[in-house]
Amino acid sequence: MSTTDLLDAARARVAGAAREPLGELITPRRLLGIVRAPRIERRGSAWHLGVLLLTDDAVLATGEVVRARHDAPRGYTAESQRHRAELAAAASRGGFAEGEVVHIGWRMLEPEALDRGRAGSQTGPLALVDGVASVRWSAAAGLMPLAAYLDERVALLLDPPSGA
Repeated sequence: MSTTDLLDAARARVAGAAREPLGELITPRRLLGIVRAPRIERRGSAWHLGVLLLTDDAVLATGEVVRARHDAPRGYTAESQRHRAELAAAASRGGFAEGEVVHIGWRMLEPEALDRGRAGSQTGPLALVDGVASVRWSAAAGLMPLAAYLDERVALLLDPPSGA
């Protein structure tokens, strides 16, 4: 089964499941020399399947995931915490509801390239292993067959564990 066929089958299985919003970080131009705060604008929605985001007609590599929250003065011990708080505030400024999850920094993948045997930067975590479509499900992990990965992630999306 081709990569495209596997992804189409996954789409059919998750059709009624909840989607999560996609966003894009926008840094506005200065207006009369005044710096305006960045915001995250809505760019659609997708089913979150681990390292993959599946839309009606595309597959994306997951980037960062943030929860929108109003900007408030806070003390931070790490610059990474400050950065995440700024992204959360940018999501709030962009119109996302308090606590709403939004995906940013995602990138479009080309599963058709994998079907043609051309894995590379356009296929992201997707790869061919002995002719079998596979996925690297974390930076440190090995590859696993895409069919098994999608089965597992779709099952988790449709029936999440209690407390998740």
